[in-house]
Amino acid sequence: MNCAIAVFSDPVRRNTVLLSLCLLLLSGVIQLAVAVATITLVLVTGIKSILGLGPAIFLASGALAALPAGRLMDRVGRVPVIAGGFAVGAVGCSLTALGCIASSSALVVSGFVGVGAMSGSVLLSRTAAADMVPPERRARAISYVLFGALFGAVLGPLVWGPLFAGKEVELHTLVVPWFAAAVIALVGMGVALTIRPDPRTIALELQKSAAETGTDSLPPASLREILRRPGVPSAAIAALASFAVMVGVMNLTGYIMVGFHHTQSDVFNVISLHIVGMYALVLVVGALVDRIGRRQSLVSGLVIMAVSTLLLAWVESIPGMMLSLFLLGLGWNVSYVAATAELVSHATPVERGRLVGSTDLVAGLLGAGLALLGGAAYTEWGVVAVAVGATVAVVAPAAAIGFARRPPSHVPEPAG
Repeated sequence: MNCAIAVFSDPVRRNTVLLSLCLLLLSGVIQLAVAVATITLVLVTGIKSILGLGPAIFLASGALAALPAGRLMDRVGRVPVIAGGFAVGAVGCSLTALGCIASSSALVVSGFVGVGAMSGSVLLSRTAAADMVPPERRARAISYVLFGALFGAVLGPLVWGPLFAGKEVELHTLVVPWFAAAVIALVGMGVALTIRPDPRTIALELQKSAAETGTDSLPPASLREILRRPGVPSAAIAALASFAVMVGVMNLTGYIMVGFHHTQSDVFNVISLHIVGMYALVLVVGALVDRIGRRQSLVSGLVIMAVSTLLLAWVESIPGMMLSLFLLGLGWNVSYVAATAELVSHATPVERGRLVGSTDLVAGLLGAGLALLGGAAYTEWGVVAVAVGATVAVVAPAAAIGFARRPPSHVPEPAG
């Protein structure tokens, strides 16, 4: 193990920085999508009742891309999939901009599909982070890569905010921001292509050197078998709940704030603080998860999210929305880092992409469903209905994990 780490120590550091930069660039594009996807589709169609459809298309596309992207990662490596995801995202952003020019819902929807596919593929970078270190350091490694997304938060106030400053949100004002997002995605593709050696190569070398469980020569297990391994169900449940609720609420925030008569610039400020909550403390969270245990972290993160969603029912001011969305991001951070670290620790290098991709698939579809339901609930009953529904969606899994029987401590993990 030590020999393998010494050989790859410099590439590991470089790859970690580059993967973190990929998440930074992805975060910048996604911030735009979160803030204006709902409004873009409503403006191009003129139908207010479909306000949850834009985020749902984006989230469903990311979910549907995650599993095939994960499978492809296991076969050909992490880098081609991450770079390809950015390329698809650049095309998607461009199509959305063209849709705004032509007032074409078909182009806008096609663009959302491409942006969502980019998100689903590039978010698998956290698997690449876990590839390059031994099991006891995986939560920290994942946190290092996720930390890059924190700096994507500055693109809201520094880039997107000025592009919308003093302007009414109309289709023509959305064109330049979407083209700018395409450029950012192309930069992300270039960064991804400089990652070498591929993190999957490092993982296979670590596995070969460590021989942690003596199962190195075994073929990849079926997904059903992997999901039955002790520890995997709880991690999967937490990953599904934390991601689905976080993205479902986050993608409705822009429209909710407009309903409170806040400006589009205010929306970017709140979303930026949400991203700060998601990533600012991730380095501390990663170390904390490794120290206190993943199971406790899964429950703690979901509880923090419950506090956030309950708060959403009472606040209308910018500071109140900022606090609620910050806590939503922080709770997701704790639970999601713990869930990802737990999942990859129960899978071999040629199983991880498939396992994480499958959970991302279901989580993204759940998030899309929650965005649609939340949009309908907000239209019919207001923000309280959204807040109560989101709270139940995180409290129930937290209770299930907390009261579930703990897996036997002697059960060995697959080689990592």
